[in-house]
Amino acid sequence: MPPEAAPRQPGSRSRLGIIFLTIFIDLLGFTIIFPLFPAILAYYLKADGAGGVLGWLLGQIESLAHLVGARGNYREVLFGGILGSLYSFLQFVCAPLWGALSDRIGRRKVLLVTVAGTAASYLMWVFSGSFALFVLARLLGGAFAGNLSVATAAVADVTSRENRAKGMGLVGVAFGLGFLFGPAIGSIAAFKDLTASHPGLAHFGINPFSVPAILSACFSIVNLVWITTRFRETLDPAHQEAAEIVRIRHPVHELIAAEAGPARRTNWLYFVFTLSFSGMEFSLPFLAADRFHYRPTDMWKMFAFLGLVAIFTQGGIVRQAVPRFGEKAVLMWGLAVELVGLLITGLSPSEPGLYVGLAAIGLGSGLINPSVSALVSLYSRPEQQGRMLGVFRSLGSLARGFGPVSACLLYWWQGPSLTYGLAALVLAAPWIMALPLPKPHR
Repeated sequence: MPPEAAPRQPGSRSRLGIIFLTIFIDLLGFTIIFPLFPAILAYYLKADGAGGVLGWLLGQIESLAHLVGARGNYREVLFGGILGSLYSFLQFVCAPLWGALSDRIGRRKVLLVTVAGTAASYLMWVFSGSFALFVLARLLGGAFAGNLSVATAAVADVTSRENRAKGMGLVGVAFGLGFLFGPAIGSIAAFKDLTASHPGLAHFGINPFSVPAILSACFSIVNLVWITTRFRETLDPAHQEAAEIVRIRHPVHELIAAEAGPARRTNWLYFVFTLSFSGMEFSLPFLAADRFHYRPTDMWKMFAFLGLVAIFTQGGIVRQAVPRFGEKAVLMWGLAVELVGLLITGLSPSEPGLYVGLAAIGLGSGLINPSVSALVSLYSRPEQQGRMLGVFRSLGSLARGFGPVSACLLYWWQGPSLTYGLAALVLAAPWIMALPLPKPHR
């Protein structure tokens, strides 16, 4: 078992508030692009034609779609999935490196570097008149997307072991709010095309999505100023001195090489859960469109509902349930509720049934996310919080790289009922993996 952590630092509640805003502002900028992928494809097809990087990518999508018999608007969705995967795979590689570095030099310094790099990627997006430059901007953003794992480690620094899940629940609320407001801001900002009113700006790379990109960059710059002026170092100097100098080749190697035990098991458990959840999240708009005739302007209702349920769960229920039942019990209940929610969502023939399923999914994920991140933190030594939570976030990114594309291919191939049934079946694996987890040391 890891040694007892240092007592919670004075003023930890105000410091949690600062970390909360750091994560929330970061996620606002990150999620603005989510509703724009289909329109982005249409723009670059017109701007770049069928040649170059975009032509090659669409050729691979066509071959893959033909192989599995995909129908409908598969080009747009697989295009978005592949671009999302590029970002996630870079995040997968880099997040544990930033986390381990934060164990050595401190959370604040690493946050300043990663947020500055994220802002630079958004500024590159502002001037991405070509598809190649847009892809480069996404890759740069993925490489610097270590700020969430570092901020999560900062939560572990300023909370006691008894209050770890409550602190992680606050992180979940920041995630929920970011995913609630970011896509809505992106949808509204996309109505303003600078090149329509000032065509000459196109010579400088300004494109129809520069306004959302400017907003994302502004959020990152605000975050940079916020961290510079308000974020005080959270890492205990004793833990900083005790941290090992490690060379991480890649997160999977790091996890395999880690000592066998509950921390490693919990990380793999989270990977399997995220694989299932991200596939559901990405294919949900197609289920709503096919079964309930939702238009693009209707989709926000589902994600807003999911976000509100998750916020209520992580901000309220988790804070009461974990002290009473423990992180492991909350995690296992969350996985069971999530499984039921996926089955109801995939099989429901009515719109009210859809929202019953979504309520169960939001409740389940709201119970799972803070409890599983708290368990990884509690099972890890104090001087390895950044390193292990970096691996934790990185495995989530790897799952988000595979989950959406796999789920969409299965959706077009076999339909929503089988897709969501298999996603529910996948969740049985992390539930079984959670059975032998020990009670964390307090």
